[in-house]
Order: sequence, then structure tokens, then C-alpha cells
Amino acid sequence: MTEHLMIGRRRVGPGAPVYVVAEMSANHNQSYEHAVKIVEAAKAAGADAVKLQTYTADTLTIRCDNEHFRIGGGTLWDGRTLHDLYKEAYTPWTWQPKLKVLAESLGMDFFSTPFDATAVDFLESLNVKVHKIASFELVDVNLIRRVAKTGKPIIASTGMATVEEIEEAVRTVREAGGTQLALLKCTSSYPAPPEEMNLRTIPDMAARFKVPTGLSDHTMGVAVPVAAVAVGACIVEKHLTLSRQEPGPDSAFSLEPEEFKAMVDAIRVAEKALGQPNYQITEAEKKSRAFRRSLFVVQPIKAGEKFTDKNVRSIRPGNGLHPRNLEELMGQSAACDIAAGTPLSRSHIKR
Repeated sequence: MTEHLMIGRRRVGPGAPVYVVAEMSANHNQSYEHAVKIVEAAKAAGADAVKLQTYTADTLTIRCDNEHFRIGGGTLWDGRTLHDLYKEAYTPWTWQPKLKVLAESLGMDFFSTPFDATAVDFLESLNVKVHKIASFELVDVNLIRRVAKTGKPIIASTGMATVEEIEEAVRTVREAGGTQLALLKCTSSYPAPPEEMNLRTIPDMAARFKVPTGLSDHTMGVAVPVAAVAVGACIVEKHLTLSRQEPGPDSAFSLEPEEFKAMVDAIRVAEKALGQPNYQITEAEKKSRAFRRSLFVVQPIKAGEKFTDKNVRSIRPGNGLHPRNLEELMGQSAACDIAAGTPLSRSHIKR
């Protein structure tokens, strides 16, 4: 495995700019025009890529309303059947080639999450640069194997996964010939509470699996993605909607365009601020050194008079002797008359 991905000509990994992905998911509300506006909003907000999901209700599940297929447990979708939810949420496949052309014309990457082999084949026919594995599919080793055999980079979310399940998925990619993999920390609840994010898993995964790591985020707001960048996230994926007031399966935990832009801007500031380990004085700091403390005469001193804590103090600015010299100076004599407000130097001390 490599410690970075090459998505087209874009390097993604440690030392490279954070790769920000706008997830459309079901926020198009079955309107192609709406989907176009989301792609355009992603570009305006500063996203590097826009991501879709490629499935149909019938490739994900079956039409059945017994207790096994009815959603419960306190989710946003309680009471609905899986087939009904996915039928509402899916992105028509006929849209996807056109949305890819649009995204790329705007300078963004376009890719998607395939949920079965037919979706992989479809996305390969579009020549996407990278594939995504969803958290819920991380245990589908046959799907992972099929994706890895394309030779394309893979970004895989790890929501709900144990270490052993992540190890199995990574091993499956490697054994199928995949050489470029990134893992995203994800908490698969919608919305996800910040206290359950455990972002320190991001650098741990990077060290454990020797791959780029990042965040697939379902929390509200922008604080968690920025914190993720601070602990080493190379990729941030976040849902984008035109408005949370619009109904839809995913709208409630998505960012609106202004919020998404604020997140991207904050990420760019954070990655600049992280920099490298550095103990040197920066250019911006050099002028400030003049305002450090140093030794000054604070009361007039006559030649031959002794220095005391009454006539010499460590004060700002920094034009005089270093404060470390204060103790050895006490009790020594002045070589000349010295006015108050004079920065002390060695020439003022009688030898």
C-alpha cells in the first residue's frame, strides 16, 4: 500500500492539501435540476470533489415489509421499509454521466459509491478516477474485491467496523491487487454526536494500516471536520444540501452551501496553521522581539553608584541586557552617569 493516493493528477495524503468531498447523497430530492445546483454549490463552496451513490432499491434490498426490513431504533427513518427509503434516495443512473461532465467542467473530481458489481461496471464505463466503499459495505468482501480489481484508488469508510473487520477489508484490497487505499473514520449515526466521534482514531488508523486517513462526517456544524484535520485527516467528506428546510432522507444532517464554504475555509486555515515542527523565529515574530523584557535604568544613577533593584528593573522593551544578568549586576557600580530610561549595556558597568 502507498501512503498517498493519486486521484488523477491530484496527490492525496500526508503533506498534501486536504481533499474535501461534497456528498450529494439523496439531497437532490429526485430533481435533476436540483442535483445540478448542488454540484454548482459544491464548486462555489470550495469542494475538491463531488460524490454520488450508485445503486437502486433492488440492488440494495428486496421489496418486503416484515420486521427484518422495517427501520427502527431511533433513526430519522423509523417506520419505513428499506426498499421504500432507497427508492426515494437513489440517484438515477442516467443523471450520473451528465453530472460527471458538469463537475469536471467546473474543475472538480467526480466519483461515487457503488453498492454492487453492476454499479462498479457502470462507474468504470464512466472512467471515474476513484471508488468509494460505504461503511455499511465494508464487510462485503466480494464487492471490495471487485472494486480493487479495477486498479483504481479506493476510499473506504469504517463506520461500525471493528479493527478485525477493517483488517479484513484492507487485506481483501491488497490480495485483489489494490495498491491505493484510504480509510475514513466514520460514526454511522445520523446525525452523529461529537462525543462519539473519537477522532484520535484517525492517526491511529494511519499508523496501524500505513494508509492515508480522513473523516466521513455526519455531525452538525463544522467543528469536527476542522478538528479532524488537526489530528491528521487528509480527506474530509461531508453531506451538502441546498437547504435543510427541504425534505429528504439526508437533508437534516447536511451542511448548507454557506456552512460548507465556512468549513472549507476553516480547513484551509487549519492546514496552514499546522505547518511543521519548528523552533526557529518566524519572519513575523522578528519585529516582536523588540518588545521582550530587558534591563533598564529606571532611576538616575551617578558614576560609582551601585546598581540596586530600585534603580534597575527588567522591563519592556528589549534593548538592554538580558534579564538573566540582573542578579550578577546587583551590587556592581556604574561606570558613568546613567539617565532613567537608558537600556543597560556592558559599557555601563564599572570593571
